[in-house]
Amino acid sequence: MAELSVAHRAVLAQMLERVPDRTLKTLSAAVAQMPGDKARALSLMLSEETTDRERRAVAFAPLIPLFRRRKDGVEGLDFPAHVLPRLWKAASSREQAMLPMLDDVRGVEDDPRVVAVSDCLCEAAVAAIRDQPDVIWPPGAGDEQARTAGLVELEHCFNLAAMARRAVFGLPALVQRPTEGQLAELRLLVRDSGEVGPAGGPRMLEILFTHLTRAHLILRLVVQSSRSAAKEGVLSESEMASFVNRLIEAVESRVARIAAFRPGQAERPRADLQSDINWCAETLAELDATLQLDPEGAWGKQARDARTRINQTLARVLGSTEKALDKIMPMQRVPSVGRMTRDAPALDQPVSDEAVETATVLLTLVGTLRTAAQIFGCESQRYKLVQSATERVTAYVEEAVDLLGAGEVEDPAGTLAHFERLAQLLLLIDAADAARNVRRRATAAGAATIQPSHQAA
Repeated sequence: MAELSVAHRAVLAQMLERVPDRTLKTLSAAVAQMPGDKARALSLMLSEETTDRERRAVAFAPLIPLFRRRKDGVEGLDFPAHVLPRLWKAASSREQAMLPMLDDVRGVEDDPRVVAVSDCLCEAAVAAIRDQPDVIWPPGAGDEQARTAGLVELEHCFNLAAMARRAVFGLPALVQRPTEGQLAELRLLVRDSGEVGPAGGPRMLEILFTHLTRAHLILRLVVQSSRSAAKEGVLSESEMASFVNRLIEAVESRVARIAAFRPGQAERPRADLQSDINWCAETLAELDATLQLDPEGAWGKQARDARTRINQTLARVLGSTEKALDKIMPMQRVPSVGRMTRDAPALDQPVSDEAVETATVLLTLVGTLRTAAQIFGCESQRYKLVQSATERVTAYVEEAVDLLGAGEVEDPAGTLAHFERLAQLLLLIDAADAARNVRRRATAAGAATIQPSHQAA
């Protein structure tokens, strides 16, 4: 069978540019098992594309994240994804002889030879942006003015690539416990970046921002980049203010989603709510710890308003949990002594799946938001609710087991299944001992109640 034609190769090459890295690996493994000349030719193309991407990942390492949006939704500097492979091909075609030096680095990207080759390829990328702008970023139906500005910004970023490479290597230390020497290097980096091009300092922090999965950590770099940046009045008037503004905007958008939460709404996944609350808690805590917020300043007021609204939502969630427990542990009035009555488990009253799901959502939040509750000032209320819920479930099961033993339950198997659901709910609030006791009591009650009935049958 004939090999792939030139036309086939051209089409496949364009298609492979758009294939994600993970899919490329899967495709390579699948094609490698296929017979025939065309399959071997395609396998070779896939291998070459994989090698090319690995080289690109090394050479453009400090700038690769600029070609994808942040997963947390916080606004940041980014470029269209389709620009990256075009830019790499244009830059690498100018330095073909150097490319093999990027192979097989295996974690030694800080090797001087690899660094030198990578920096050279980034310089080639700058030249390609200047010489072939329409190839790198083709004109399209979008905003032409934005494309032109994007090309200028892209060039500025690649001019900073060599300095950014060193900065990214030391980034973990800078956002943890930097030494005085490391802080001095950061300030020197920001100053030197400013000399490379206009707004070079903020642009360097934008590049570093793309490497931070936890967005609020950028505040540490912003504050450490200047000795006076911690004060809101000073920072709010500087070029670095946009980082704080973006984090505040992201907090406000999440607060709006949090405030809209209502228990029992299936379209509102509880995982998203937990993530939003924890994200806001981390970010607001970092703002307090890092910046000297003015209570009457714009940022101070926005942070205070966000806390208040989240606190109100958490208070509503905690208050709703007791009512949700009422629905999954129905009670009824029964005779006690004389004319007196008391509350007892209504085990023959059905419990809806919706009620169980609502309780699950609420107790999941109660159990997982301990840190957030401390930050928002409602940990005491949360802790009291955990204690109350644990005691209520334990007491309910104890009484229910007695009713089972007395033969006063129409559906023993259904009641035992409900005990298991209650035990699972206790685990959501870290009441493992209470959950174990519920399961032990349920096992004993099942052995005494269901097994004899089977034997009698």
